[in-house]
Amino acid sequence: HVQLVESGGGLVQPGGFLRLSCATSRITYRRACMGWFRQATGKEREGVAAISDNESTYYTDSVKGRFTISQDNAKNTMYLQMNNLKPEDTAMYYCAAGYFQCDSIWAWANDWGQGTQVTVS
Repeated sequence: HVQLVESGGGLVQPGGFLRLSCATSRITYRRACMGWFRQATGKEREGVAAISDNESTYYTDSVKGRFTISQDNAKNTMYLQMNNLKPEDTAMYYCAAGYFQCDSIWAWANDWGQGTQVTVS
């Protein structure tokens, strides 16, 4: 059973910041790709940021320059630092892990967390 546990969501004003965390097991943490997706009400889920096992990073265009994905190897935890948040960033954010390499079409995810809500208002 794969566990991906997100935390750090909340309500923040436009221009504010949040840091999301995704804690998992060592085995899952060593997957080829880990990252974040989000789904706003009434919209399809979209890829936000991803980091590969060689530490290459991927971002969707709308968050480049504002969001940063990182990892803490000692804690088996992945983070998403979100700065200068905008109302359009409001969504449920999901942590994901994949056996395949990260890619720009966001097709790599195999397992998902339960999500953490981010509301910018």
